[in-house]
Amino acid sequence: MPTRIRPFLRLARYDRPAGFWLLAIPCFQGVALAAVGNGLGWNDAYFALLFLIGAVAMRGAGCTYNDIVDRDLDRQVARTRDRPLAAGTVTLRAAWLFILAQCFVGFVVLLQLPPLAIGIALGSLVLVAAYPFMKRITWWPQAWLGLTFNWGALVAYTAMTGRIDAAGIALYASGFFWTLGYDTIYACQDMEDDALVGVRSTARALQSNLHLWLWGFYGASAALAGLAALLAGASPWFVVPFALYAWHLFDQIRHVDPAFGNQCLAVFKANQLTGLLLVLALAVAAFI
Repeated sequence: MPTRIRPFLRLARYDRPAGFWLLAIPCFQGVALAAVGNGLGWNDAYFALLFLIGAVAMRGAGCTYNDIVDRDLDRQVARTRDRPLAAGTVTLRAAWLFILAQCFVGFVVLLQLPPLAIGIALGSLVLVAAYPFMKRITWWPQAWLGLTFNWGALVAYTAMTGRIDAAGIALYASGFFWTLGYDTIYACQDMEDDALVGVRSTARALQSNLHLWLWGFYGASAALAGLAALLAGASPWFVVPFALYAWHLFDQIRHVDPAFGNQCLAVFKANQLTGLLLVLALAVAAFI
């Protein structure tokens, strides 16, 4: 890309697409859950594409906003001090204008949804606005991210079904624990720097029993995902593709070692496949 555009693409994390996937995948899961027992069609594909575009736009806007709030902290952390705002390659005014441009794309996507789904989607704005401040006031900012990043599951499920029910809520709760697990793994990279600048995280809070907590988070996530499928009317054959998803989810834990930041990053990125395997399992359940 042209040199003058690159800092903005980095500001929105286009160089790190894992976050786009992790925001879009709960939406795909919501679409697939809504289709359980009814099959998937072109309308489902259309909405999935809308949610993908919305996820890219809003994740980029969220990252830009996060960097605006955290620009002083980012200068003190080795992994983040070269971010565009921290390094001064993008001005604060330009960053705010970039947020508005991305939010406009998200707004256009939002207008394509049914009214109830629009109302639920707007509810996420409070979560997004508060997230950058959570690491300053609680040891559990990853929990807030779990509430925020999986909101799309509720929006997508409601858009497809016209209602919010126990199955949709169970899927959202599953995503909450999933994010709580994978973002704790991600935060392991920064434990030393976070301790120096006073940033809180579940990685720091739970490090003495980290693997036990991860088993708990992922166990709750898998159980709630299975419950969501059962409540939606999935057949017993759903257990076959679901087992593949569960194996991939739990296999991550044995690879987590906080002493090796690159290894934790690789495990974090593996969650793209984990989430897609659950999409696949729910898609299979749509036809059987």
